[in-house]
Amino acid sequence: MKKIEYKWIALSCTTLGALFSVLSGTTLTIALPVIMKDLHASMNVILWTVMIYMLSLTILVPATGRVADMIGRKKLFISGFIIFTIGSVLCGLSQTGMQLLLFRFIQSIGGVLLVANSTPIVADAFPKHELGKAMGVNGMIISVAAVIGPILGGVVTSLGWRMIFYINIPIGIIGTIWSIFKLKELDILPEKQKFDWYGTLAFTFGMTSLLLALTIGSLFGWLNLPVISVFLLAAIFLGLFIYIENKVEQPMLDLELFKTKILAFAFCSNLLNGIARGAVTFLLIFYFQGIKAIDPLMAGILLTPFALSMMVSAPMSGWLSDKIGFRVLSSSGLLVSALGMIGMMRISADTSVLELSVWMFISGFGCGMFFPPNTSAIMGAVPVERRGIAAGVRTMMNNAGNVISLAFAMAVLSSSINPEAMHGLFTGTQVGSEGIAVNAFIAGLRLVFTISFFISLLAAFISFMRGPQPKWESKAE
Repeated sequence: MKKIEYKWIALSCTTLGALFSVLSGTTLTIALPVIMKDLHASMNVILWTVMIYMLSLTILVPATGRVADMIGRKKLFISGFIIFTIGSVLCGLSQTGMQLLLFRFIQSIGGVLLVANSTPIVADAFPKHELGKAMGVNGMIISVAAVIGPILGGVVTSLGWRMIFYINIPIGIIGTIWSIFKLKELDILPEKQKFDWYGTLAFTFGMTSLLLALTIGSLFGWLNLPVISVFLLAAIFLGLFIYIENKVEQPMLDLELFKTKILAFAFCSNLLNGIARGAVTFLLIFYFQGIKAIDPLMAGILLTPFALSMMVSAPMSGWLSDKIGFRVLSSSGLLVSALGMIGMMRISADTSVLELSVWMFISGFGCGMFFPPNTSAIMGAVPVERRGIAAGVRTMMNNAGNVISLAFAMAVLSSSINPEAMHGLFTGTQVGSEGIAVNAFIAGLRLVFTISFFISLLAAFISFMRGPQPKWESKAE
């Protein structure tokens, strides 16, 4: 098969993997209030069911990207489909909240293998001048999944929330078979590669400690001794990690990626965009179901403006970035997204669904403008043998931002609403005739969206300040 034909085959495999992963996340989110009631789970367990997936992606994707650069991407990608499918079956069989949390972690391992290899597979298959178009198509498919997911989640939830996981089974089987027969390794793998075990362990313990401290601190306060201790532990391990990476011959995470201005600023803007956006959908789900008393199906439909606008803007932005460059497009996308946050800053219990839809559409349109050019810039700025780790760092930054965003949002809410009232809001039960918890929840939403607006502006500034394309000396030569 000619390479010009193979690039579309590769894109079909990776977009199927993206569809798999995104559908699972968006359908689950819409069902969280129902799952909470059915499994009699606490708010903390439900929050961790969402967070564990993000934590796995944040912590494990960089190391997985390094492994893929060493041994190839195909076998890891296929393993991702298999593990994700097995995890989905186990999640559907869960009888308690803790079981669901454990099996969701298994599912997340499959997600790590899929996500860590998707972007490098596409970057290997497409020439640099078409990377933007490829990332735009990938972004469009992800947006389609984000549109379908909440609606599908609402429909399936009415049949039983376990079906949310069982519908992954046929997708996983098809994806596994398609990838086995159609994917191939395009590049000659480097010889005599060594895996950086010490750096990987230091990074894993450091990032786990940091993200645990952020999430636990958001729920129980920042100044208690356990949280402070975990922060100190994170600082020690991450400091050790940086020391190891600067000494070892073949590091797990090539710190040269952060010494190049264009890459450092692209990664940073990705992190900040994740912080600004990570909690928005999560909070709006509970706003629609808890404050507006809207059923899961309709709540899912009401979230589609985000994804619909991304579906429009992502392929357009990706195509344009191949023509005019990525700097202006990615920065402008963040500004447009910030404009959408201005409208959400005014949210109240009486805000019309139409008004919210307009602001969600604007914010989603900006995100669609940002992601393809920014991803194209990252993948086009590194040589072949660094694409796995570069994609891993990009994913790590985005998911770290999402984790920080959720942790911050929960910190804001828990500071003004007691746990019983928050549980009542999230499950849609009565929380008091005077609506005190409702008012506090709305105030919390406004604060979160206001800070998201300013973070978006900062991200746009950093995105614009990136420098020229770097010149790398390929180690494969």
